[in-house]
Amino acid sequence: MEISTPSRYEQLCELTSGDFQAFLYDCDGTLADNMKAHTSAYVEVARTQYDIDLDGTIIDELAGWPTVQVCEEIGRRYNKVFDPTQFASAKSQLFYDKYIQETKPVDFVLRHLINHVGRVKIGVVSGGRRTTVTRTLTILNIIDLVDVMVCAGETERGKPYPDPFLKAAEELGVDPTRCMVFEDGDAGVQSAIAAGMKWVRVDKL
Repeated sequence: MEISTPSRYEQLCELTSGDFQAFLYDCDGTLADNMKAHTSAYVEVARTQYDIDLDGTIIDELAGWPTVQVCEEIGRRYNKVFDPTQFASAKSQLFYDKYIQETKPVDFVLRHLINHVGRVKIGVVSGGRRTTVTRTLTILNIIDLVDVMVCAGETERGKPYPDPFLKAAEELGVDPTRCMVFEDGDAGVQSAIAAGMKWVRVDKL
């Protein structure tokens, strides 16, 4: 008798069953299949404005970090002196203008969110700018399903610190222990753990 392997959606539902009151989703790489597009924007700005031949794998490595902190790390690794805020602004603008339309859904995660609307509160917690995250969620056609967003610069510290997830829980009126976090990066997982929340790595399913 052949035993069927559960789909990633079924695995996700099983892993996130329990007495949760809020589901908190990362955006890039978790709900949105757009990490290649983000990487392209980083690489183009690094090359054209800072004369850096950027190895794009650093972007996957630093998944979940606020954009400014990623730019700071690029400067350290390539021994370049520049204003990371300006780099981040240029990267974000290029992504918004040129690459964001390439965004595709991570289907099984998007389905999970949609199927839990009205059953739990929905938050999106991202290291991206609010304008970019809002546009991404609009492209995915789920912006109206989200109860709260916490984005880059809206807490004193970003991921891997607990501040973004704790702010989302506070705004939703939910105890952190009743929140489930959906992530695709180490920084986001560290943030969830520090916030006292359960978590799942969707990219590992």
